[in-house]
Amino acid sequence: MVIHMVSVRMQPCVLSLLLLNVFYSFVSSLYFHIGETEKKCFIEEIPDETMIIGNYRTQLYNRQTEEYLPATQGLGMFVEVKDPDDKVILSRQYGSEGRFTFTSHTPGEHQICLHSNSSKFALFAGGMLRVHLDIQVGEHANNYAEIAAKDKLTELQLRVRQLVEQVDQIQKEQNYQRYREERFRQTSESTNQRVLWWSIVQTLILVAIGIWQMRHLKSFFEAKKLV
Repeated sequence: MVIHMVSVRMQPCVLSLLLLNVFYSFVSSLYFHIGETEKKCFIEEIPDETMIIGNYRTQLYNRQTEEYLPATQGLGMFVEVKDPDDKVILSRQYGSEGRFTFTSHTPGEHQICLHSNSSKFALFAGGMLRVHLDIQVGEHANNYAEIAAKDKLTELQLRVRQLVEQVDQIQKEQNYQRYREERFRQTSESTNQRVLWWSIVQTLILVAIGIWQMRHLKSFFEAKKLV
């Protein structure tokens, strides 16, 4: 997820609003429609070593009632995730409703693609499918109720653990922003260097053309015996 870096020197009220915006940006929920052979892909900018959980459920369009109804178990979804290096880190088929999980190992844009196994499900042929997708990133992917029950944590201990993991996630995001800033700086320097060399090449070409024109005119005037 993309967030803005938070400075600890800001005023308390502004800092609180920014932190609230940071925490909400780690969760995204949406729904979309796909056709029989259609494939939908989403780009998520994710820091390294961050766990991502995606929950989805599908609804099949019913032409008789003209509404979307829960899909049957025969309909499945194929999920594929690629990292910024275009390496496949998840490729698996799930049911009509399910959850997929993966952990990022490279910071940057991760591509999450979904499509149905419509070729194996005749009732869906030529129809439309609505997919509800909920993506949770970082500490928001943790089920703290299960963690508290498993580790036998008190409410205070659980809250402290949540805060520690939130701070850790913010630090990962800050490191990712520094990584993006460094890459942007390198790109800018590379572009400026290319522009500089292109300007030098253009200047040399203009000088060479000018010298050639002067020599050509001199030869012309000499041939006409004007000089």
